[in-house]
Amino acid sequence: MSDLIACFVMSGGVGSRLWPLSREDNPKQFHDLSGDGSMLAKTLRRMTGRTAGAAPVFLIASERHAGRVHGDINGIDLAGGGVLFEPVGRNTAAAVALATLRTLADFGDSLVLVVPSDHEISTTAQFWQTVEQGVPAAGAGRLVVFGIRPDQPETGYGYIEVGAEQGGVFDVSRFVEKPDTETAQKYLAAGNYYWNAGIFLFRASVMRDAFLRFQPEIWKATEKAFAAATSDLSGLYMPEDLYAAIPSDSIDYAVMERAEGIAMVPAGFRWNDLGSWQSLLDVGPSDENGNVIIGDVVAIDCENSYIRSHGRLLSAVGLKDTAVVATADATFVAPVSHSQNVRKVVQQLEKSGRLETRFTPSHDRVVESGAWRSRVRHWLFDEALPLWSTVGVDERHGGFHEALGLDAVPLARPKRMRTMARQVYGFAVAGSRGWDGPADRLIAHGLEFMSRGRTDRGGWVRTLNVDGSVNDATEDAYDHSCVLLALAHAHMCGNPDALRLGRETFAFLDEHLEDSSLAGFLEAPEGGSLRRSNPHMHLLEAFLAWHEATGDRTYLRRAARIVDLFRSYFFDADSWTVGEFFEDGWAPAPDGKGDWTEPGHHFEWASLLIDFANRSGQKSLTAYARKLYASAVANGLNRATGLAYGAVSKQGMPLDLVSRSWPQTEAIKASIALDRADGPDLKPEIEARVGRLFRWHIDPAPVGLWVDRIDERGRSVATEVPASIFYHLVYALMQYLDATAETGQ
Repeated sequence: MSDLIACFVMSGGVGSRLWPLSREDNPKQFHDLSGDGSMLAKTLRRMTGRTAGAAPVFLIASERHAGRVHGDINGIDLAGGGVLFEPVGRNTAAAVALATLRTLADFGDSLVLVVPSDHEISTTAQFWQTVEQGVPAAGAGRLVVFGIRPDQPETGYGYIEVGAEQGGVFDVSRFVEKPDTETAQKYLAAGNYYWNAGIFLFRASVMRDAFLRFQPEIWKATEKAFAAATSDLSGLYMPEDLYAAIPSDSIDYAVMERAEGIAMVPAGFRWNDLGSWQSLLDVGPSDENGNVIIGDVVAIDCENSYIRSHGRLLSAVGLKDTAVVATADATFVAPVSHSQNVRKVVQQLEKSGRLETRFTPSHDRVVESGAWRSRVRHWLFDEALPLWSTVGVDERHGGFHEALGLDAVPLARPKRMRTMARQVYGFAVAGSRGWDGPADRLIAHGLEFMSRGRTDRGGWVRTLNVDGSVNDATEDAYDHSCVLLALAHAHMCGNPDALRLGRETFAFLDEHLEDSSLAGFLEAPEGGSLRRSNPHMHLLEAFLAWHEATGDRTYLRRAARIVDLFRSYFFDADSWTVGEFFEDGWAPAPDGKGDWTEPGHHFEWASLLIDFANRSGQKSLTAYARKLYASAVANGLNRATGLAYGAVSKQGMPLDLVSRSWPQTEAIKASIALDRADGPDLKPEIEARVGRLFRWHIDPAPVGLWVDRIDERGRSVATEVPASIFYHLVYALMQYLDATAETGQ
């Protein structure tokens, strides 16, 4: 057998014990915790330091962290290795099975070394000396683990109990779970217990056989996903549906605690898993009083304390044995002896849907509220509204143009009912917010054209031709939600026909679109192959608008039924996402469609839930809104641009890489709504969202227009300017002006 060792570094987990620094989108391994590079980069460099033989280095990492991964490995020679991206996390057993499969495929029955990416190890030479000590045992067919001799009764680590020793290698008697303090003291006194370093060395065939004996389902599912993988220069990628089917378990539970003849090699290197602020105090560069000070900190009369600031000045006086960690949006304070309990804080934040556990505030946060007011006001009142109230209006045939070219020339297209309604809504909102243009005339103009699309049953058709004749007579629920929204705002602006049209539309909705089981609404009177949450979201928006327009709580009760559907069927509590596609009975749709989520709709739902909570008094809905916002920001944004993707899976994998303009407007609305609820100050977030909308979508476009579609690299892929987006922009930016009115800019 060759002395080649295939090295695999596992880069998973969240590192919640180091919150608020470590978060879901920026976990522990990507941080520089000791001043000489990220934990991941240091681990990879250590793995390339073997001198006794070849050691290609592979990294098993989350696909959602691909950008961070490539940044960290840039310039590191992996000696023929590469990156294996997991589309979803399936715990360490799947990672070890994947490492074994890759080794068998590339190097045959060679030795495999699997290590975590986020441990502090003293020197490369000492690390490899310890590994080489375990090579004979691994070559002979034993699974080899590595133990750290404890120097204190640590309750945060798992333990290994060992028996007989031969040639510096011990027989493992058993693996022990994290003990309580009294038990840990007994382990320390016994002398034959070691901390489990989570490092494994084995022959590939031996681990394969162990999986087939103890966990064949994990092995076979991983084998199937690996066989279907595709590769390019950036790494290996596996199909999400196949990888997600792998049972989630740790390698300790799945294999190591069941296998026989396991060997343990005591580590000849200093080791720290940097899993608590206490551990960082132990290894960090300390001053004469034992303090570790990082960032803009003034500490007076402090002893043995870990004080770290990322951002503003942090001052401390008289602290002793205390951890203080401050980021842009959160501060953690605890005795260092209790710092492991930060997990309890994270759990409490997760339960209440707080945003601070899932994403890291961007470095370009604007602190001054209202910084964009003058630009927003100018674009709305001096650019967009003048253009769309003239060029965007079809004065010859009626209604509004479906789209304009990027040269502001109208495009001859069939006119969707939802677009006509949204234009009416947009001009109504503008008129109510002080626009001095002809809002009333445009509202009447739009409603007259829309009325040509009334059906015999009192509904509204889906599409009209340019001249107003019917193009598609389908009575679509989505279109009716848009019509109702427009009529509510037209009524608030004093249009004499809006109330009557609204009542007739509600009558049609109840008679022809309501599900007979009272579980929401049909896509159309004839039904459809799939059902969607999106029309229901827009009906919720319309019902709330009619409650605002009339004060009639009947509309609030209608809204409550939609909210009940959201809680019962649409919202996935595990992933904090809203499903888009469903079967009858509201089971998630098959063939991957049930996994489809849209960040823009998460933002939209969040602001609507806050609105309903304020009207109904159901304040518990605020937690749902926070979770939706956090999920969209943590998993739904293109990190290169800061813009929301078109769609991502429930696990956070991009499905539609194009960023359209409307989700960015909904992010503005959601952050404004959440800023007004109890919770973190989101005013900097609001400014950042407005800034990105202008940076990518509005400022590069001709006057009064916008770039609707941006690809994953920040390039425009827009060929026209759809009128259906106008209402998103008008309402979001009007809300921004309202929210920042007190700044007086």
